[in-house]
This record gives sequence, structure tokens and C-alpha cells, in this order.
Amino acid sequence: MRWPMLSLLALSLLAHTAGAGPRELEETLKTGDLVFHTSRSRQSEAIRAATDSPLSHVGLVEVTPAGVFVVEAVQPVQRVAFAKWKARGVGGHVLVLRPEQLPENKRVEAVAEAKRHLGKPYDWRFGWGDEALYCSELARKAYTKAAGVDYGKMERLGTLNVKKLGPALRERYGGTVPLELELITPASLAADERLKVVHSDFPGIR
Repeated sequence: MRWPMLSLLALSLLAHTAGAGPRELEETLKTGDLVFHTSRSRQSEAIRAATDSPLSHVGLVEVTPAGVFVVEAVQPVQRVAFAKWKARGVGGHVLVLRPEQLPENKRVEAVAEAKRHLGKPYDWRFGWGDEALYCSELARKAYTKAAGVDYGKMERLGTLNVKKLGPALRERYGGTVPLELELITPASLAADERLKVVHSDFPGIR
């Protein structure tokens, strides 16, 4: 599943929020929203090339009296102020998706589940164990555990554009690249039509 699969009709609903500034955007967010951006991390370019998508990082929103935060799997899994998270993205562009079909308590439980992993290391090898996690793995597992819903589609590493990943994969796995490895990508999560598009200011998207 790739970025173009995101419904054009859904994207047309963004007009009322697409031009929102940082403060206005924060006010539209709800706990449990999934927020995506183009990361500046070392592996971001490879992820974008492999998935044909500008989206290379995802986190879960937590709205509190003290402010708006994002729970994300970086090195390590952490909880960071939304404004700081947004500023880290290329161009400050953000996509916000909401699991609107789920009741509020399930969204809150999903964030609590994600926070249970705070402090764990980032999984550079994209395994599926809980001892280390990568960003889209954390988001998917949080909702699977809290609500029994698996957002996005698991894909085999070999089905991605691995030619563009060549040097990065060889560096990560050594001689043998595990092409049968199953993983979840930010692009796959974003393509799930069960998630409502709340906001996007990616150039050329709407």
C-alpha cells in the first residue's frame, strides 16, 4: 500500500485545517491521533525511496492540560512536545490521521500502551519483538493491544523498492538481507482508509 492510495476525497476535506498555524493545528488534535512527517533522520531518505512516499516517521498524539505531546519511537522511545516534534520534520509539514471509528477511551488506552514502551531502544533491524521498536511498529502495536485493530498492512521487505535501499540494507544486515522480513511502514499506516484525514499541509497533496 502506498501514499497514492490515500483517498482524494478524504484529502479534499482538509481545506479548513490545511492552512492552520502551529497553535491552530495543536487545537485540532486529539489524543490518539497519528501524526506523520518527513523525518530528517539518517534513514529517512531510504524509507521514502522504498515506499514511494514523503512520509518517513509517525507518532501518537497525547493531549494533556500541560500541553500536546507526541509519543514516538526514536532512539529511544520518547514523549516530546508536539511543537518540537513538528519542527523536526522537513518543512514543518504534517499529516494528521484520526481513528474516528474508535471511542475516545480506546484512543487514550492506545497512547497509554505506547507510553508503556518509553525508554526502549529504536529497532534499526525492524524486528517485531517488544525489546526494541521502530516508529510505525509502535503505532500499530498500540492500537492492536488497546483496541484489537491492526492499522496498515504488513509488508515483506522484499516487496518494497529494495534496489533503492541497497547500501542501507547491506550496512544494516551485513551479507544476507532478510527479504522475507515482515514490517509496517508509515506509508502503509497512512493508506488505511479507516483513518480519517484531519489535516495535511504536504505540498501537492491536496
